[in-house]
Amino acid sequence: MRIAMIGTGYVGLVSGACFADFGHIVCCIDKDATKIARLKSGEIPIFEPGLEPIVASNVKAGRLTFSVDAAEAISGADAVFIAVGTPSRRGDGHADLSYVYTAAEEIAGLIDGFTVIVTKSTVPVGTGDEIDAIIRKVRPDADYAVVSNPEFLREGAAIEDFKRPDRVVVGLDDERAREVMRELYRPLSLNETPMVFTGRRTSELIKYAANAFLAMKITFINEVADLCEAVGADVQQVARGIGLDGRIGGKFLNAGPGYGGSCFPKDTNALVRTASDAGAPLRLIETTVAVNAARKKAMAERIAAAMGGDVSGKTIGILGLTFKPNTDDMRDAPSLDIVPALQAKGAKIQAFDPEGHEAIKLLPGVEMRAGPYEVAQGADALVFLTEWDQFRALDFTRIGQAMRGNVVVDLRNIYKPADMAEQGMDYQGIGRPKG
Repeated sequence: MRIAMIGTGYVGLVSGACFADFGHIVCCIDKDATKIARLKSGEIPIFEPGLEPIVASNVKAGRLTFSVDAAEAISGADAVFIAVGTPSRRGDGHADLSYVYTAAEEIAGLIDGFTVIVTKSTVPVGTGDEIDAIIRKVRPDADYAVVSNPEFLREGAAIEDFKRPDRVVVGLDDERAREVMRELYRPLSLNETPMVFTGRRTSELIKYAANAFLAMKITFINEVADLCEAVGADVQQVARGIGLDGRIGGKFLNAGPGYGGSCFPKDTNALVRTASDAGAPLRLIETTVAVNAARKKAMAERIAAAMGGDVSGKTIGILGLTFKPNTDDMRDAPSLDIVPALQAKGAKIQAFDPEGHEAIKLLPGVEMRAGPYEVAQGADALVFLTEWDQFRALDFTRIGQAMRGNVVVDLRNIYKPADMAEQGMDYQGIGRPKG
């Protein structure tokens, strides 16, 4: 089948490349001429493990192309996907749908013959209805169906998530569209992937409800971690003990400095606003948003307390700046709250992140170092903010020799307190007693 993918951001590029890998003919479209030029030259503008070879192989096979000109790709498409950004709108937390609606207007003028218009962007309930109205206004004669098909891609594991998903959710009310969507995802039938067909509004809400629940789960275990510290329990053992319960599950029960990234912060905010406007407030999600924001800000105080309460004039080494490992995404990363707060207290920050290129612009005054041991050099304290694999087996004899102090604050619980004590480190994790 022929697919036009509007938007070459994280969702659009990954989805387009994977659809092409399924054997479909895909054209990814973006108004950013510089980004399209980079993609045509083989340069991938985001870091996502496994994406570059999939893009390269499908470009070579002629199944994947990139263009700033939407006309030809859309007019010949069986399905047109809207995969543009829906950031939080300044001032009120609602999702900014301007890019979605602009794309809908453009699509309306270009479709030829029956076309399935698929919303892949994360959008509030009722957005599909508005897209339908926009297209109908521009092209009263058009033969089309508007479908909701939310993405459930984890950054750092997006290829696996697309090709081996837990489920595919499709919201529609047109049988012709159903057959098109079945054909698009037919390769997944080999893995017996469940396809959940629902109404369009239900599909839109499934996406928000899923992200809000996971954000709430993270926030829950973070608060339990605080209780563990107060009573002398171990949050990792608590998480394992409850996670083995099939009704709860062990995923998203890793205590840390708070959630960040491109999805959870904006989606929880948007859901809170939608629920409030509908007169059905979601108090649990409102509290989740507030608790998470406060937690990220409190982490700087935790680090300062571990260093005796005063960090003025001291050097703090930070390992990891992106919101999670295996991504270069800095959106709402805890480091964006923690590092400036430490700088405001007078600390000097030196840091390393394998893919934290954006951090150079977003965190002025931070001295970027070449690796973990360079970060430790002359540091009074070492702080783990992101659990990159290369941080999991450091030589702490070498670390200790490089550091000026011996404080280690592990906000991801990468190391065991007892092991750190043996290395002579004054170690503090999250929700665990000292060794």
